[in-house]
Amino acid sequence: MPAANSFRFWQRRFWRRRFQRWLQRRVPAQSPQTLDRVKLFIFPSAAGFSFLLVSMLLWLVGTNYENNLIIGLAFLLISLFVVSILHTFGNLSGLTLHFVSSAPAYCGEDAEVEIRVSAEGGRQYENVLLCWPGGSTAVANLLDSRECHCKLFVPTGRRGWLDPGRLLVESCYPLGLLRCWTWLDLDVRVLIYPKPVYGGKVPPSHAVDDEGELQAEHGSEDFNGLKAYRPGESLRHIAWKQYARGRGLHSKDFTAYVDQRLWLDWDFFAGFDREARLSRLCYWVQEVGKTQSEYGLRLPGVEIAPGKGLAHKQRVLKALALFEVETPARQQVQAVKMQAVPVQSVKGPRA
Repeated sequence: MPAANSFRFWQRRFWRRRFQRWLQRRVPAQSPQTLDRVKLFIFPSAAGFSFLLVSMLLWLVGTNYENNLIIGLAFLLISLFVVSILHTFGNLSGLTLHFVSSAPAYCGEDAEVEIRVSAEGGRQYENVLLCWPGGSTAVANLLDSRECHCKLFVPTGRRGWLDPGRLLVESCYPLGLLRCWTWLDLDVRVLIYPKPVYGGKVPPSHAVDDEGELQAEHGSEDFNGLKAYRPGESLRHIAWKQYARGRGLHSKDFTAYVDQRLWLDWDFFAGFDREARLSRLCYWVQEVGKTQSEYGLRLPGVEIAPGKGLAHKQRVLKALALFEVETPARQQVQAVKMQAVPVQSVKGPRA
């Protein structure tokens, strides 16, 4: 039994790869794409096969009993089926799909992709379904307008650039007897950030020389001035010279320059693996991004100067998302496309 399951698995994988190569030659990746007879496929649905079976049975019964009414009904149903082919195919033919934009998402969340569906001329399009395998489904209707925007959500599995694959566009309008569909590669890429994981409190700023704001810190060596003596303070900090001159009892105030810019450093999480470190740094970026503090990022071979604001936050998150990404999804797709080229070129001589 396991051997049979393994054989079926490799058989499905073989035919899936063959289909993907054939589809790549027939419908190559690009954006925008206009649907025509080359890119569209049409076939009877389950209801369509049942409809044909009933029509055939009516024709056989009418012929056997020489009942012209039943034969006429069978011919009417078959004619309706043939006309439905034209309407179902025309409900997709002529549509143009554009990849508009994609919103970055955190690993494990659904990424949002916006697709624009447009058409020229006065033809109306109704109940056009768009979806990625495993993702949400959107419905496009072009009745009173010539374009509409659809937002689709795609599940994510790992950080880096996500290629959701081919988009399924289908329609069973108007009677549901036939299914017209296509698989389009709109060259979509979505940036996926690491999954945020709680990494503890953000480390405080480090003291540096002559940088940042001046803040009082007990025990520092930088003299800042005098202050009124309070009982309980160390006698070492008393300004004895001023006391000897009759100016009262004062204590010395020491301060230190503290850099208010935070550094989110890779070395803060020693002992963790790569993904665990990136996830915790991503959590810190979220927390610090809610404040007005400036922060920078330090990774092996990557350093982003401190800054703040939405643009800086997106830059830091992008660096975390693309840090040492081994094989982006888009490169895997390109490798499959390159493998498909020799298959296309090997053709036998024509008779």
